[in-house]
Amino acid sequence: MRSLITGWKLRAGLALSVLAAALAPAASPAWAQAGANSGPRLMLIRDAETETLLRNFANPLFRAAGVEPKLVRIILIRDDALNAFVSTGNRMFIHTGIIAKADSALELVGVLAHEAGHIRSGHIARLPELMREAMIKAIAAMLIGVAAGVAGGRDGAGAGIGAVLGAQSLAQRALYSFTRGMENAADQAALQALEQVGWSARGMTSLFGRMQEQDALVEELQDPYLRTHPLTRDRIAFVNQHIARSRYSDAPLPAGFDEAFLMVRAKLRGFLEPSSITLRRVPATDTSRPARYARAIALYRLGHIDPALALIDGLLAETPASPWLHELKGQVLFEGGRGPAAVPPYREAARLAPEQPQIRAGLARAMIEAGDKALLRPAIGHLQSALAREPDDADAWRSLGIAWGRLGDLGHADLALAEEALLLGNIPTARFLARRAEKQLPAGPSRLRAVDVGNAVKKENREGF
Repeated sequence: MRSLITGWKLRAGLALSVLAAALAPAASPAWAQAGANSGPRLMLIRDAETETLLRNFANPLFRAAGVEPKLVRIILIRDDALNAFVSTGNRMFIHTGIIAKADSALELVGVLAHEAGHIRSGHIARLPELMREAMIKAIAAMLIGVAAGVAGGRDGAGAGIGAVLGAQSLAQRALYSFTRGMENAADQAALQALEQVGWSARGMTSLFGRMQEQDALVEELQDPYLRTHPLTRDRIAFVNQHIARSRYSDAPLPAGFDEAFLMVRAKLRGFLEPSSITLRRVPATDTSRPARYARAIALYRLGHIDPALALIDGLLAETPASPWLHELKGQVLFEGGRGPAAVPPYREAARLAPEQPQIRAGLARAMIEAGDKALLRPAIGHLQSALAREPDDADAWRSLGIAWGRLGDLGHADLALAEEALLLGNIPTARFLARRAEKQLPAGPSRLRAVDVGNAVKKENREGF
């Protein structure tokens, strides 16, 4: 499991920023209205097992909703909130908290079905225009109010302020009315998709029930017309009506879904919560597979490598075809200072899941650090395969640059490091490395790529070389 911090910044004038903050729903989260982190930086989590689970759950729902799964990018955010949302570009963001706190696979399925409903209905594409219209109305009201205040002198100031606030309130209510309708439509689309694939909607009601417990006081005190989402109790009633007439309300999920969910939930808890808490929550007397998984991760994070490996080996004895367990064993060995020993389990994980770029990248890193020059060429091959699937993996580009450098091929090393710098937004470094790589590489695709990287940097900066 890897985590990386990505900064997303909104650029706007001060007046527009203030109005947008007043009018916009908070990132249009589709499930929870509270608890999400604010600020410009997000910590993204990369884990092949978790991403595979989300894909296995979501893809049938996408198809049922008429959405091509390949067009949707699922992104995992390290955040403890019960939250998930979609954004432009068909990107679906899942908070780790929604998985770690879910009681069952059905709850996670309900979340994914709801978000698929947003994508199907094109809500995110329509929301910016409605926000823009509301902002224009608010700005117009502000200008009119200011003009009225100026014209009326001291006596007109109060009336001007009242006009501004009243118009902004009307614009805000109109926008929130749309978002509530948007959430209702997504709930309805979710139920239709679940019915089409033959899965129960009970997970939606159980998760809504826990959300209602958290915001019961807020709902009683809050103006229902100033909410981005419908009242949770109304959503529960709507889903319960569907459950009462659905023939799939008690249908189990496909074989393996529940076990896979429990293992991923244990993994996330083991990696993301303090290890001392994990070891108290899952004592050694709990011999279930998810408990042993979580304990192994907690022990490894505390530096207890051998006890962690013993638990992982026990799990592997029961399910030797699990690429995720082989991957974890390789990670524990590699990060525990046993680099050469990490290569075989990583290699087995790559054999069992050859389509997983993160596993191939992990295997390559273990090969590079094994101290065996004969492993550098195979490592480069694995990295090239990984980058063909995920060209925006800056860590993999850096590993590729290191491997080429250790082979003495400085042209390809510079090109790989230029790609890394470009992804990280380090324009001067990318420009320097791309120019140097172009001079060192022979004629062919790699030199052309170096020219492309240099041109991309030049275009971005509007500067001559």
